[in-house]
Amino acid sequence: MNALVAEQVQVRFRDRTVLHDFSASFQRGRVTALLGPNGAGKSTLLNCLAGLRRPDSGRIGLDGIDIDAIDRKERARRIGLLPQHGEVHWDVDVAALVALGRFPHRGRWGETDADKRAVLRAMAVTDVTQFANRSARRLSGGERSRVLLARVLAGEPEWLLADEPLASLDPAHQLDVLEQLRKVAAAGAGVIVVLHDLSHALRVADDVVLLREGRIVAHGPRDQAVGVQEFRDTFGIDVHVGRVDEGDRFVVPLRRSR
Repeated sequence: MNALVAEQVQVRFRDRTVLHDFSASFQRGRVTALLGPNGAGKSTLLNCLAGLRRPDSGRIGLDGIDIDAIDRKERARRIGLLPQHGEVHWDVDVAALVALGRFPHRGRWGETDADKRAVLRAMAVTDVTQFANRSARRLSGGERSRVLLARVLAGEPEWLLADEPLASLDPAHQLDVLEQLRKVAAAGAGVIVVLHDLSHALRVADDVVLLREGRIVAHGPRDQAVGVQEFRDTFGIDVHVGRVDEGDRFVVPLRRSR
């Protein structure tokens, strides 16, 4: 089926409902951007899709199988999650940290040549090879973000879930990460990414989900699902949507609409 599916997912934190009967199907080979204001439920949804947070009601299915029924190690091989606030809590060099992304793949004989190649590839595409022997805790925030992305990429997951992967990155590395997300999808994996830059979202996404207060405002192919009205309904802002010469759309926030 090659699908990651949420069916009527509801999540509550104490007396507040964070997700209201959320239903959507995500496909491999496509990039889906999750957009919405702070507190819309985007990070909670990613945690549910990764199997790290069980919904209070509804279900998450992976290729027709309830995600809770999938062995944890297999689930870790198939779904890679880059959390919003990645931290490194111990003094470890970058190469060793990235290699942790291969842990779900390792058998009784430890690290294989395939593991080593995957780690080297992940470090190369995220431009962190030069930090291989440096302590991850001594990197800048943006450098550390790229290392943590490399750790997820090293696992070569079928599904890459990334929560604000552009935070702390300079413009050049933001473009690099967007390009890498496209390449991951082109290779057949599913990518679901939380973004706050609306122009970047329209640049990278095949599909878009707009969330506000835990409810879907719009969901569908990028050019059909989002426009001036949808951004107004989701963020409460007026925007200008234009196109650059290459054809990509861009968004300029103008003012609050309410």
